[in-house]
Amino acid sequence: MNFTVPSGRVIGLVGPNGAGKSTLLHLACGLIEPTSGSLSVLGSRPAANASHLARVGFVAQSTPVYGSFTVAEHMKLGARMNPAWDHALAERRIRQVGLDPLQRAGRLSGGQRAQLALTVAAAKRPELLIFDEPAAALDPLARKGFLRNLMEFVLELGAGAVLSSHLLGDIEQVCDYLVVLCDSRVQVAGDTRDLLAGHARLVVPRGESDHLPAGVEVISVEHGGEHSSAVVRIDIPPASLPYPVEPVSLEELVLAYMTRAAAVPGARVDSAAGGPLR
Repeated sequence: MNFTVPSGRVIGLVGPNGAGKSTLLHLACGLIEPTSGSLSVLGSRPAANASHLARVGFVAQSTPVYGSFTVAEHMKLGARMNPAWDHALAERRIRQVGLDPLQRAGRLSGGQRAQLALTVAAAKRPELLIFDEPAAALDPLARKGFLRNLMEFVLELGAGAVLSSHLLGDIEQVCDYLVVLCDSRVQVAGDTRDLLAGHARLVVPRGESDHLPAGVEVISVEHGGEHSSAVVRIDIPPASLPYPVEPVSLEELVLAYMTRAAAVPGARVDSAAGGPLR
């Protein structure tokens, strides 16, 4: 599977539990190695050397920090381990989010620990930022602040980013590119606006979803009474269809592909998105 993370953009990686999202991101960071095949990130094997490690910033779901270290000690450690460490950026961000440099990380709130982990990852000035469910355990206010700062870092650094999350509201808020992963296979991938424009919901007489014209691909269908509601991919002008055509939300789009993948595992991979993870 190949996909590009353009500079200054955020890819949303979504899928059910067990889809392979964390495995993919841990492979990309070099935390685990593939059992077969190969993986290339920024033109090299993940974590090939110290220089490559410095080009990738990673924030895991647990937003790991050293509980016995102070905030300032995290900054010193980051500077020692990363040749491109941006001390001014780190200091400025610590002040902006109100972290006390003398406070030990183990005494910080969940939101504060997330902000510390994000600052450490960004102050490396990486080319790629990877986030594996970093805001899942945060309260709504802390999550909002974390996502805002995530976007600010992406813009300031000119880096590309991948954000894995079960929270589709977060994906919709900060991501402009979407990858739906199910059973370690990409179901659909593309610019979020293009995907939403290329899909629709049709309300058709029950049974008619199996007889739609060429250029209309059924992703999922729900039956109710005399009519069925189908989420479809449309490659023809919607006005040419003899049925009501309604826009789909991001949540409807994602759930449609997840539903299809669950019904027929491995049946289809989006031709533009790639193939199984290796």
